[in-house]
Formats: sequence, C-alpha cells, structure tokens
Amino acid sequence: MDLLDAHLIPAVDGVAFGLLLFVVAAGLSLAFGTAGVLNLSHGTLYAIGAYTGAELSDGTWGGLALGLAAGTAAACVAGAGLSAATAPLARRGHLAQALLTFGLALIGGDLLIQLFGADELPVRVPEALDSSVMLLGHRYPAYRLCFIVMAVLLAAFGTWVLTRTRMGAAVRAAADDPQMLAATGRNPRAVHTGVLAAAGALAGAAGVLGAPIIGPGPGTSENVLMLSLVVVVLGGLRSLWATFFAAVAVGEVQTLGVSLVPDLAPYLLFAAMAAVLVLRSRFAEPATAHGPEGPAPDPVARLRGHLAGRLRRRPRGTPGTAEAADASGTAEAPGTAGASGADRAAGTAGTDRAGAAPRGYGNRVPKWIGRLPGGTAWRQAAPLLVLLVVLISLPALLDAYSISLAGSALALGLLAVSVTILTGYAGLPTLGQTAPFAVGAYATANLADAGWTVGPVQIVLSALAAAVFSAVVGPAVIRARGTTVLMITLAIGELTGAVVNQLKSVTGGADGLVGFPATRALWGGEGMLEESELYNYALVVAVVAVSVTLLVLRSPAGKLLTGTRGAEARMRASGHPVGRYLLVAHICAGALAGVGGSLMVTVQQYLSPADVGFEIAAFALLAVVIGGTTSVIGALLGAGLIVATRDWVAGSWPGHGPLLLGVLFVATVYVLPRGLAGLRGGNDGGNGRSSGAPVPEDRPPSAPAPNPAGKVSP
Repeated sequence: MDLLDAHLIPAVDGVAFGLLLFVVAAGLSLAFGTAGVLNLSHGTLYAIGAYTGAELSDGTWGGLALGLAAGTAAACVAGAGLSAATAPLARRGHLAQALLTFGLALIGGDLLIQLFGADELPVRVPEALDSSVMLLGHRYPAYRLCFIVMAVLLAAFGTWVLTRTRMGAAVRAAADDPQMLAATGRNPRAVHTGVLAAAGALAGAAGVLGAPIIGPGPGTSENVLMLSLVVVVLGGLRSLWATFFAAVAVGEVQTLGVSLVPDLAPYLLFAAMAAVLVLRSRFAEPATAHGPEGPAPDPVARLRGHLAGRLRRRPRGTPGTAEAADASGTAEAPGTAGASGADRAAGTAGTDRAGAAPRGYGNRVPKWIGRLPGGTAWRQAAPLLVLLVVLISLPALLDAYSISLAGSALALGLLAVSVTILTGYAGLPTLGQTAPFAVGAYATANLADAGWTVGPVQIVLSALAAAVFSAVVGPAVIRARGTTVLMITLAIGELTGAVVNQLKSVTGGADGLVGFPATRALWGGEGMLEESELYNYALVVAVVAVSVTLLVLRSPAGKLLTGTRGAEARMRASGHPVGRYLLVAHICAGALAGVGGSLMVTVQQYLSPADVGFEIAAFALLAVVIGGTTSVIGALLGAGLIVATRDWVAGSWPGHGPLLLGVLFVATVYVLPRGLAGLRGGNDGGNGRSSGAPVPEDRPPSAPAPNPAGKVSP
C-alpha cells in the first residue's frame, strides 16, 4: 500500500498522458490503417490544434470552446489537404508518402513558428478546471481528470461509429475492398479524403485539449509523432480498443516508469516497438516480394518480353545484338546457357555485352563509343570522373566555410550510399541507418580522445564497430519487408539515440563531444586543422569507399543482391540463401555508414546527438531518392544538395532552413519520382525505368516489375 500511495499520482498521470496519446494515435491509425497513408506530419496536425487552442484560450469556457472548434477545424482542413497532396502517390508506396509528409511537417513546423513564435505558449483553462481535487488522499489537477473522462467517451464513441454505423462500414470497406465499395455507388476517393480529414480533426482536438499536458512549443510535433507511432505499432491497426490499451501502457511507461526504473525508462518504449515488429515478422510467412502490395508480377517473364521486343526492333548487324535467343525470346549472355531463370536473373540480367550501347541512352550514344574496347565501361565511368574532377577543384574555388560544408556533404554522402545499398539494391527501405553512423562517429571521437589519432586506424576501427553493430541488429531487420522495415529501423535508430543521450561517459549526453585531438592523415604527420586539409582527407576516404562499393555492386555478389530484391521467390526456389545475402548487405552498409560517421567527426571536430538523429536519417533517405535509388553518384549529389540547402542557402534566409528543406522534400517526391538518374536517359527496355527507378517497395501493383538484377548505376 505504501508503494501504491507513493506512485499513485504518477500512475494517474500516466493514464491521462496515455489517453492523450490515444486520441492522437487513433487519427494516425485511421490514416494508415484505413486510408493507407504513412503520415509523418501527424504530429504537426497536433501542433496546429495546440497552438490554435493556446492562442485563443483566455481562461473562460467560451475561449476553450472557441479554441476547440478553431483548432479542430484547422487540423481537419490540413488533413483534407494532405489527402489531396498524397493522392498522386497512391500507387507509389509508403516510402514516397513518408518523404512527402515529412517535408510537409518541416514546412508546417516553420510556418507555425513564424505565426506563433519559437517559445512555448502558456495555456489558460477555465477557472473551474484550473484547480485540484482530492484523489485517495492526494491532490490532483481537475483538468486531467476531466480529460480522462473525455478520452474514454471518445474511445467509446469512435468504436461505435466504426462498428455500428453506415459511415463506419464505408470506412472499413474503403480499407478492405475499395472496388466493392465503388460498386455500391460510393466514391472511395471521397471516403479517403473524409478519413484523412477526420484523422486531422482528431489530432487537432487532441492538440487543443492536450495543450495543458503537452504544450505547444519547439519539438512538440516530433515528440508526439514518435510516441504515436509506438502506440500504433503496439496496438495494431484494426481495433480502437487495442490502440486504447496500448496508449495507456505507453503513458504509464513514460510517467510511472521514470519513477520506478529511471535508468531503463528511455529504452523501454522503442525496445517494445522493435520487439513487437520483429515478432510479427517472425511469425508471418517469409516475404516473397519486397513491396507492400504482395507478390509482384513475375519479373523474369516481363524481362524476357522486354528483351524480346528490343531484339525484334533492333536492326541486324547492330553492335551488341544477341546472335541467338531461346524460344521465349530471352538472349543468353556468354556462359549462362542452361542456367536457371533465377541464376540468369541474379547473374546476367541487365548487363550489357561489350560494345553494346548502354540502356537508357538510346541513339544518343555515339556509335564510335560502342566500337571502342570497353566503350561501355568508359561511358559508365564518365560521370564518376567528372564528379571527381569537380570535387578535386573545390578547394581552389570555395572559401573556408564552404569547403567545410563540402567535407560534411561527403560524410553525409557515404551515409546516403549505405542507404542506397539497403533501399535500392537489397529492397530494405531504412530510417535507422544513422545508428551505425552514430557508432562510427562516437568510436572515432573516443579513439581520438584516447590518443588514437591516425586517420586510417580510426576509419578501420569505426567501420568494424559499425559492422558489428549491424550484424547484431541485422537479424531483426532482414526478415521484414516494406513499411515494417521502416518502422523497425526507426525503432533501432531511436533506441540508439536514447543510448547516446544516456551514456554520458562515452557520448557526452546531450552536450555532445568536443575538444578531442585532431586527426592525422598518416602516421608521423601533424593533426589536420585547416579546412582544405580536412576536405582533402575526406575526399580521399570517400573516393576509396565509393570505389570499393561500386566494385562490389558490379561483382557477381552485387548481382545476387539485386536478384534477391527483384525475384526473391525465384532465388529461394533456386536454393540461394536469401537471408544470408541480405545480412551481409546489411553489415557492409553499416560499415560504410560507420566510415561516414568517422569522416563527419574528423571534418566537424565536434559531435552532438543532433548529428545522428532521426532528421539526419530522413535526409539520407531523401538524398537517395533525389539521386535515384540505385545510383551511387546520385546519392552523393543528393547529399550535397541537402547540405547546401540546409547550411548554405539557408544562411541567406536565417531561421528558415526547415522550410527550405521541406520544400526540397516535396519537390523531390513530385518532380523526381525516379531521381536525377532517371533524367539521364529514356526507357529501360521499354518498361519506363532507368537506373534511378524506385525500389520495388514503391512499385504500384499494376506496374511492370523492375529488372530483378538490373544494371548497377554509378
């Protein structure tokens, strides 16, 4: 009884906090589970309601009612606008939705700060609720008890609407069978818009009512979004009551857990989220495709059709034309006769024979290039050589600050390339690659602090530490597919962030690390302090790392990896250890991210948790989408564009960096659906895809399946 008495107030606070999360998560669950929209701007909808309610609150019942009506309406309109914004992406998968809504969240957050200021706003509630009541011998805020009652009534009302009304039946039908719903005369598009508007209204109402609990201010939207994602993952998408109990459990962990097990409380939520996701993927059937839409059309059959059509259209005598094709029209590369379909897909499909014009360029490639020995290789290496020349010349063209930004862009570029390996080649879209990036960064900072200042030693040990970390968490990632991978990797990234903030003896906590000795390029040299020295060191490391990455991706091992991405069922049926391939790819990508983290510390000479947080993970994924999901050069260019926008362009418009980045997110999703690599040429084999094609996770159900082991883009 003494223990209950001591923790009674935190326990009741946990219920109130959990019910607030329930109201928000109910809208997120409705948007994701019914409308199919992975809305990373849902926390911003909460913030819209919270800011509006706080601005209109004046301590009277009328002010509370006016704030509730205005905040709910504003968030409802924003939700309807979100429906219109995501409509063009309905058949492109959840990755495009996540990037678009994250960009909209950045834009919305900047606009809210411009309208209401950067300080947390005070919230005034009616005098009758701004008091305390006696609860089992303890005084407790009356407003929170009132909120608990309102949230329970809302849960009951929502369950009744979804299960007992025609409106709820239409919503369920829109999620389960939109074609059947359309056959009854209802417009699924209108239902979709209504669902997102209702989800926005729930978030806005929660913001107004929850402002005295989670007040409007910087970081509010991100905090609410992350906690809501945990609730949705734990509670599932089918039952409001399951979401209700999951939200209460999360609220108790956040409040009661802090008083009972303060050392473990920061890890419990995302550890539980990761555990639930992993268990669900373990007990599910092994995935046969990397997309959320289920098994894709047979990629090898489509590949045969495209190749056959191209061979029929190609004039006789054109260099690179296959001399013979099998009865199905599939041209066999030398040495592949008799190979199984999956082996051909993994080993030869998508490669160009010597002298053949690279696909995606059509007749624009001069004929003499095709006649040169190794002409195709030279053509593919040209972008790398041009980029290298530009990078080498930067120190002579830029000032010291810009050179420092270029070095940071190289570090972020290596992180983006590691995301390219997982997202573009392995088909595992990730939002948690900053975890091995952080391992490499903190390893380098601590090695330098311990006197290990030689650059190659730092690089190797940091890469090794990141690879070990990726090997440990890899089995939790490689079995899942699609959106589940995004959620698992997000949980891993957030858990790593919690460790960074708690393990102060190693990471410095929220203050970060600074003041460690400068890195030496080689044994016997001096510490590098000048920006040009640091940039040249970063450039050499990046060139070596990217060169090794390209060699591996162009090797038979890389072909097996891309074959796994595009024709997993066939690869398994042919006896290939798909899980082993994905685990090796995850480890190698982690090692590359560790190298990027090491470079970042060397160039910046300081390290903070913000350098390895969720925002950086989203930036890395955006860099991959900007460049094209299978283009290594594109990932580097995308990282450079992000750093230039965040630190250079935003310098001329102080305080609006998030707005500019948000616009970049939105523009990339709409304007560059296949990235920069998709702009360089025409169709690939007639299927409308180039080397920058989206990964299968983004493939619409009726679109042609991509080449299961397509040409590796530089």
